[in-house]
Amino acid sequence: MAVRKVKVAIIGSGNIGTDLMYKLRRSRLLELTWMVGVIPQSDGLRRARELGYKTTHRGIDELLEHLDDFEMAFDATTAAAHYHHAELLRKAGKIAIDLTPAAVGPYVVPVVNLGGHFDQKNVNLVTCGGQATVPMVHAVNRVTPVEYAEIVSTIASRSAGPGTRQNIDEFTETTARGLVEVGGGKEGKALIILNPAEPPIMMRNTVYVRVGKGFDAEAVRRSIDAMVKEVQQYVPGYHLKQPPIVDEEQVTILLEVEGAGDYLPVYAGNLDIMTSAAVRVAEDFARHLRGLADSRAESHAEEQMA
Repeated sequence: MAVRKVKVAIIGSGNIGTDLMYKLRRSRLLELTWMVGVIPQSDGLRRARELGYKTTHRGIDELLEHLDDFEMAFDATTAAAHYHHAELLRKAGKIAIDLTPAAVGPYVVPVVNLGGHFDQKNVNLVTCGGQATVPMVHAVNRVTPVEYAEIVSTIASRSAGPGTRQNIDEFTETTARGLVEVGGGKEGKALIILNPAEPPIMMRNTVYVRVGKGFDAEAVRRSIDAMVKEVQQYVPGYHLKQPPIVDEEQVTILLEVEGAGDYLPVYAGNLDIMTSAAVRVAEDFARHLRGLADSRAESHAEEQMA
């Protein structure tokens, strides 16, 4: 017997919401039903209509008139907007997957801590920098305690739309907190750089991790390599630029994220990692909701739905 897909809606018809739409079309566990925006002529709403999805430019209000059409909603708007949306979705009994830095719900990074939050109705994806770097801090911390973690995310200026630019302060604060609360560092700091270079650069992340003396350097390297492979399961363009640099008390990790090119250009890995992580989170929630708790059940269900 085939498992019924979980119906989902996207709030926000900008670059992130539109890229997310194309990724959801490949999911065997999720069924997109609505694309919600506020600008009638937006490219995202136009494309969603052409693909046969229900759309509205009246914002979340019209979506909430059709509660049977979705179980989960992705919020790809802004931090300020999500504070309003979160309360409405909570009252409606829907699961909210927050791609903004609002952090109404707990931070989740799929390969690190999602399994502990299936009881939540609102989860936050930290930031693009957080999705890229928190797994690395966690990879080090599971081998030896991280005293301090600092990350620098450099993204192409052309990949930073209005939402990203409006949320710069929230980005730095939320990412730094994610390094601590999810990554496990005792202290954290985050910086973002918008690089105007032409042609645009790929998303690059530098992770500095300070640890105590006497740790097992080879074990740290193995943990980092293993974590990279885990992230690549849903972000294939995630890779190390070179092997980790390990000295007596510091580990330096250089990462690059290449986008999949679904809607956004491949240099926009900062946006692609967010939409890829969002789909992974929603699919894991769907498995939980449908009782697909182990890989054997998942494989069987996906064979049925193929």
